[in-house]
Formats: sequence, structure tokens, C-alpha cells
Amino acid sequence: MSKPTDNPADPFKKALAEATKVMADDPELAVTYSVDPAGQTADTIRLPQVSRRMTKDEVLLARGTADAFALRHKFHDPKVAARYMPQGQMAQDLYEAMEAARIEAVGAQYMPGTAGNIDAKIGNEAMRKGYDQITQAADAPLSVAAGYLIRHLATGRDMPKGADNVMELWRGFIEDHCGGTLESLSDTLNDQQAFAKFARQLISDMGYGDQLGDDPDSLDDDQEDEAEDGTDDQEDEPDSTGDDDSEGEDAEASPEQSQEEQQDASQAEVSMDDQADAEMGEETEMPEGEAPLEPPAPQPISDADPDYKVATTEFDEEIGAEDLAEPVELERLRAYLDQQLEPLKGAVSRLANKLQRRLQAQQNRSWEFDREEGILDAGRLARIVASPTTPLSFKVEKDTEFRDTVVTLLLDNSGSMRGRPISIAAICADVMARTLERCDVKVEILGFTTKAWKGGQSREKWLQDGRAATPGRLNDLRHIVYKSADAPWRRTRPNLGLMMKEGLLKENIDGEALEWAHRRMLARGEQRKVLMVISDGAPVDDSTLSVNPANYLEKHLRDVIGMVEKRKAVELVAIGIGHDVTRYYERAVTITDVEQLAGAMTEQLASLFDTDPRKRARVLGLRKAS
Repeated sequence: MSKPTDNPADPFKKALAEATKVMADDPELAVTYSVDPAGQTADTIRLPQVSRRMTKDEVLLARGTADAFALRHKFHDPKVAARYMPQGQMAQDLYEAMEAARIEAVGAQYMPGTAGNIDAKIGNEAMRKGYDQITQAADAPLSVAAGYLIRHLATGRDMPKGADNVMELWRGFIEDHCGGTLESLSDTLNDQQAFAKFARQLISDMGYGDQLGDDPDSLDDDQEDEAEDGTDDQEDEPDSTGDDDSEGEDAEASPEQSQEEQQDASQAEVSMDDQADAEMGEETEMPEGEAPLEPPAPQPISDADPDYKVATTEFDEEIGAEDLAEPVELERLRAYLDQQLEPLKGAVSRLANKLQRRLQAQQNRSWEFDREEGILDAGRLARIVASPTTPLSFKVEKDTEFRDTVVTLLLDNSGSMRGRPISIAAICADVMARTLERCDVKVEILGFTTKAWKGGQSREKWLQDGRAATPGRLNDLRHIVYKSADAPWRRTRPNLGLMMKEGLLKENIDGEALEWAHRRMLARGEQRKVLMVISDGAPVDDSTLSVNPANYLEKHLRDVIGMVEKRKAVELVAIGIGHDVTRYYERAVTITDVEQLAGAMTEQLASLFDTDPRKRARVLGLRKAS
């Protein structure tokens, strides 16, 4: 008998795994659950983790993901897909999105229950990426919209919230350019090869025909013609293999060649080499004991992992927020931010005042009395009046732990933070900076994202250079300085409004961002350095993960965290918004609602300056006080 389990989610997970195997028509298929991003290989499906609470969203997401992967396993032939795959990146994205829509539509015909589950999955992804907030087609991915439209037309189902917004932004463009081709959609759904040709025609209609490459069908015809011509030529030409073989034998030394002859030949070659060296002159001679100088090895991209690779750093940028928007626009965005969070500002300010009182209370107790020099202790003047021979008493203020400190707030600026999470993160960072400055603590506010979706110029260069295998990180980094540590809060206040700018938030590559912030802090002279990371998910960049191992970015993040925590030059704290960051960081806290962010930041910062190690351990989530 199997041992009973205490996890109420286990029966559901087991049932879902078995149903997935049946739906995929593959009893040998392995189905696992992981906190890592969901994925699929030829014989394995990795589904999102389902917690003990089994919330409705978790269950629907797991079922929808399982159905989508099972249908792909059953109705998708990778060989056919690879045969008709376009060459250009945009064309590839369109092709893959439309093929995914075909699979889901065919699955809905055979198993109607899958349609609703996959709707939940699509809706979750759309809201996570902020598709419901997009107002212009230029900010919405065309490939995603095309996939949504194909699924909508093939199934007749309305798209979930967020997904419908992206689809409608591009629908007019697609129907205007592809109206005639779309009429044959229903005739090709059940034939992957016919649909692949149909998809390539749609891509051409949308203006990306130059990215399709050669037509696979025409290449097959040409190869057949060449094969026929080659057969006729071989019948007409005489056999010449004997002559070729004899020439090869003459070029090589025969086995019977005497040892003396081989030695003479080698000596002759040596003398010829010496003569060539002599003709090149004395400049080619190297001093005895010295080897030829070799170019120095390139510096590793990452101090944490020398094997971490980057396709190119040519298009990366570290930029100030004021350089990404005009001053007038920053003021407008800042006003919009204040308006959005007016109901929350009171609560955040109260928490900030609480933090300030705690820090100032420590500051007021930091005096050393009965010193021979310093500030005159007025409280003990009465003793001198009573006994004039009593020496004067002085006091000296001690340096508090936070007096010579710099705090860096590193904010995740990825697309999944769009909407209320990024608004609350911005206002909390703003209030924390103002509060800590009052306590003589310098604050730096940084953000990290990428310049483009799907790789940008880095991927284009990689494609032009021949698609090297496992190129490493394949996107253009954008590291933003909202407030430097030495800049006063009043001068940089409008900069935080930039987080409200449409189109700014894209992919997140956490490892390099953390290493960048760490290097900035090491260059500063303060004795104590605190780095707080605020993120809502694991590192994700579709372009990088599509051509590297699935855990490539996550492994680098773990390596960087390990390096920072091992060196101990910087105190590292993390706050996860709806994402368990405790599996990455030693000192971390996870909140389930963005409304809790202000309180979490306040408690984390206050605990770092708390002199009681037990309190620090309790707030930071450590198992026991050091």
C-alpha cells in the first residue's frame, strides 16, 4: 500500500498527470511539477507547481498548461514544423504562434473541455504580461495577436481579458492584408503540412515574406532534378577512380619505403624550414626561454560564473531615467503616479514615519558620557557648582550603524510588473528614499529590464553572424538609474514617474542586474552597504531561453547571489511579490499582495539596523540568531 500523504494537492497532481498522459496518447510520458517555468521536451512535460492551498488560479493554470502541452505532444510533428520554419526572427515568432493556435483549435474539436482550460492559461499569461494595459498596436506583439486571432477564428471562442485587447489592436491590420488567405483556414487545420504553407502565406501577406527563406517544396523539386541529371552523367562518363587512387598512392609514402629514405626526407624538410626562417630575418627570432606572446584571454562577463556567456554587449545600456524621457513628460508621468496611488500614500507615509522613529530612537541613545573632551554634558553641571574641584564632564555621540550606510533599491522593471505592482513599487521606493535621507542614510534606486522583446538587436546580430550554438544571453540589457546615491531626493523625484511610461517594461535578466548593482555598491566608500531586491518572478527572457538550457538565466542568478552572500561586502535582502524568492536568497520575504510591499520594505530595513540579533533573525526569516 502506498504511504498516505499530508499534502492535499497530491491527489489532484497525480490525477492531472495521468489525464495528461491519456490526452497526449503516450503512457510513457513523464509529467513533473516545478516552481521553474513550465516547459516540454520530447518525453517530459513540466507543469507549474500547485501549492497546498490549491487556489482556483493555480488549479486552472496547471490544467490549462497540461492540456496545451498534451495537445502539442499529440498533434504536432517537430519534423514538419522544422521543414517549413522561416529564417527571420519575426517570421519565426508568427509561425510558432499560429501553429500553437492550430494545435489548440484541433484539440478543442476532439476534446471540447480543453478549450476552457487553455482559455484560463491564456488569460493568466495575458494579465501577467500586462496586455490589458496596452493602448497602441506598436506596443503589442504582432505574433501573439496573430496566434490569438487564428485561435478565435478557428474555435469561435472569445479570447480572455487582456488577450482580446492585443488581438483587437492588430485585427484590422491582419484582416486587411490577409483577408483572402484567412478564408481557407478551416480547410488546413487538421493537416499540419498544409497549415504550415498557409501560415507562410499569411506571413508573406503581412509583409515579412523576405524572412521566409527558400520554399521547402521547390527545394525538393530541384533536388529530384539534380539526382536525375547526376544519374545520366554517371552512365556516360568513363570510370576514372583507378587513376585517382594511383595518384593518392604516389602522394603518400609507401609502407615498403626504407627507414633511411624517410629520415633523409625529414632532414630535407627541416633544412628547408631553417632556410625559410633565416630569410625572414632576425626579427622573427625569440630570446631563449621566452614563448611567443599570446593575446590576453578576454575578461569573463560575470565574476560569479566565468562560463556565463553573452552574445554581444554592443547594444546594452546603463542610462539615467532623465535620458529616457523629456522633463515635461517625466513631470506628467509623476503626476499620474501620484494620482494612481493617492489612497495608498497615507498608509505608506505612516509606515515610513514608523521606520524613521525607530532609527532616530537608536540615534538618540548613542552617546558616550564621562569623556575628557567632546560636547559639554549640561546634565552634570550641577555637580561642578556643588563641588568646583570636580572636572568638567563631556559626552561624545557614537557612530550609529546606519550613519555611514548606503542602501540600494533594485526594482524589477519587467512586463509582469505592469499596472499596480510597478506603481506601488515606485511610490514605496520614493517614500523610503525620502525617509532614509532624513536619517543620514544615502539611497540609490535602480531598475532593470531589456530594450526590446524577443532579443532586439542582439538577436538580429546573432542571426546575421550565423546562429552560433548556445550563444548565452541574447537580448539588449537596459539598466536604469532612477536616483544615484549622491543625488538629493528632491532633484530626482520626477524620475520615478518613468516607470509609468508605456512600453518601458519588458524582459527581466536578474543575474546581470544584481551583479551590476553589486559592483556599483562596491565602488562606494560607505562602511555598510545594503542591497534590497524587489521582484515578482524568476528571470525570463524568451530569446535567451529559446537557444540555451532552460535554467540558464536562473542558474546565473543563483551563482551571483551565492557570490554576493559569500563575500559579505554587501548585505543582500529580497522581497518577492507573489513569487517565492526564499529559494534564491538567504534573507528574503515573500508577500502575496502588492499592498503589503510598503510594510515589508519598512520591516526589512528596520531589522537591518536593529541591535537585537533575535529580532533581526525573526524579521529576516533566519532560522536562528547568529
